[in-house]
Amino acid sequence: MSCFQVRTDLALEAREGIGEAEGEIHGVSVEESYDEENEIRVTRVVIETKNGAKALGKPMGVYVTLEAPGMIEPEEDYHQEISASLARELRSIIPDAEKEQSILVVGLGNRDVTADALGPHVADNLFVTRHVVKEYGKAAYNKSRMHMVSSIVPGVMAKTGMESAEIIRGVVEQTKPDVVIVVDALAARSTKRLNRTIQVTNTGIHPGSGVGNHRNALTKESLDVPVIAIGVPTVVDAATIVNDAMSGRMPANLTELNNMYVTSKDVDYQIKQISHIICDAINGALEL
Repeated sequence: MSCFQVRTDLALEAREGIGEAEGEIHGVSVEESYDEENEIRVTRVVIETKNGAKALGKPMGVYVTLEAPGMIEPEEDYHQEISASLARELRSIIPDAEKEQSILVVGLGNRDVTADALGPHVADNLFVTRHVVKEYGKAAYNKSRMHMVSSIVPGVMAKTGMESAEIIRGVVEQTKPDVVIVVDALAARSTKRLNRTIQVTNTGIHPGSGVGNHRNALTKESLDVPVIAIGVPTVVDAATIVNDAMSGRMPANLTELNNMYVTSKDVDYQIKQISHIICDAINGALEL
C-alpha cells in the first residue's frame, strides 16, 4: 500500500484510526450518546494523559463531536434541535458558564474561499452586546445579568500581512475577555462527516493544521485566557478518498494528492446553513 499522511482535525477520527490498529489507549476515554428521535450522536473524547495525547496527536483536553447526518438538509426545525444540542455541549465546556463574563468570538478563515468561510459567516450573524453594555449598561436589554459578547474576523495573512494569532493576541490584550471562542473550518478523514459534524474542544486551535498549513496556535497558553474551539470539517484529503475507494490496496504513490482537498458541490449553501446553526448555538449557550 502507498504511504501518505491522513490529515484530520477530528479527535474522534484520530481515536478511530488508532483503535482499529492498536485497540484501547491508556489515558483516553470515550463516551457516546445517541438521540434516536433527532438522529444526533454526541461523542466525548477526553485525553487525560501525555501518553494519550501522543498516541492521538492531539493536546490533552476534552473533544466533543456532534454528528447529525441531516445537518445539510434544509429543515429549520431539525437545525434548531442541532443548535440546542450544541448549545448544551458549549455550556458544559465553557469555564464558569453561569457567571457573567466577557466573551470574544473569533471567526477564523478566508471569506473569499467558500470552504474556509465558516468562521466569518458565524461572526457576521452573532448577537454582539459588549459595546451596548459598556455604553448603556445591561438595562438596555432589560436584563440584570448577561455576558458581554464581542467578535472579530482577523482575515488571512495573505491579505493582512499579519498572523491571525498576532491580531487576536492584540485584541485580547486590549479588551481583556474572560473566554475566547474560536470558530474555524476543519479537515476530516471521512467523507460521511463532511459538513455533517461539529467538534467542540477546550484545547484551542491550530489554524490551518488540518490541511498542513501550520500557523501560530490559539490556546490558553498563547492567549492567557481559556480558548474554546468550534469547528466543522468542510474538506477531505483527496488521497484518503482514493485510498478508501481502493480498499487500502492502492499500489501507486499518492503523495502527489497530499495537497489536494475535496469539498461538496453545494458547499456555499451548506456553509451558510451550518453557520446559522453554530451562531444560534453560541447565542443560546451565552444566554443567562
